[in-house]
Amino acid sequence: MQRAGEIVALRALGLSLAQVAGVLKGEAEGLEPALALHQAVLEGAARRLGDTIERVRGLRAKLDSGQRPTLTELTRLQDSTSGLSVEFELPWPWGGEYFRLHDIRPLNYIVGPLGSGKTRLALRLAEVLPSAAFLGLERVLSGDAKARLDADTNLRLRVNHAIDWLVEDGAVASEALIALLIGLEAEGPTILVVDMVEHGLDTPTQQALSAYLRRRMSLERPLFLMTRSAVILDLASIGTGESILLCPANHSPPIRVAPYPGAVGYEAVATCLAAPEVRARTEGVIAWRPQGHVYEDGHLSARC
Repeated sequence: MQRAGEIVALRALGLSLAQVAGVLKGEAEGLEPALALHQAVLEGAARRLGDTIERVRGLRAKLDSGQRPTLTELTRLQDSTSGLSVEFELPWPWGGEYFRLHDIRPLNYIVGPLGSGKTRLALRLAEVLPSAAFLGLERVLSGDAKARLDADTNLRLRVNHAIDWLVEDGAVASEALIALLIGLEAEGPTILVVDMVEHGLDTPTQQALSAYLRRRMSLERPLFLMTRSAVILDLASIGTGESILLCPANHSPPIRVAPYPGAVGYEAVATCLAAPEVRARTEGVIAWRPQGHVYEDGHLSARC
């Protein structure tokens, strides 16, 4: 029973089963990236806790002065969002409407039917969010994965650590998965916007990736994930650290959709998602676009 508890604790640190076995034998291989990730999570939690303490102190000071805290101030004490917000004019195919997105979550899914403007929204978010980057479908075609891993030892360790986890959970270590992990694990951007996160991944790999993304999600590095996969975006398992952005088919401004039946936009989101084998039938399909519009600002994309 004690050994089982030790295994659970080591897994919670981010160690794969093979690494857990090594640690139990007294080996240290694989500990550095796992401890570095755990340290980053703890430091982020400490910063957020400090911010919350300051808010509580401020509310108590208001009470002492006879002021009554607002409902918004009280509910924010339990908020699991970053507090990061963004405002900008929507690009074509919209008509320049002003778009506001408040309280960005660690995991943010961008969903919509063909031609709804998902990629345009994603590119615009990558432009206006601070220290953000766009990870397009060219990640698979660039062919520079090996060179990047050979040139960056720390990146190679992080990617290999992630692959160990994912393979143990049923994933296939394909070129598409490795290219995606290089983008996810690379240092630099504090916010990453990913085009079709499931691109090139089979069902077991998508299942493992979904669990991996939820395990590593962080307010310090939010992710915006474009997806059409019901495996990546499982509506029944959305947590408090996740949000859904829907680009409606009629090109009305994108909306945040609550993850429960009956919520505005929920059924529309559900109809945009399908199993990977269904989506494979429309792989590479793009929406029609009128002449005179530059498509996706030079980025390769599978749809509008």
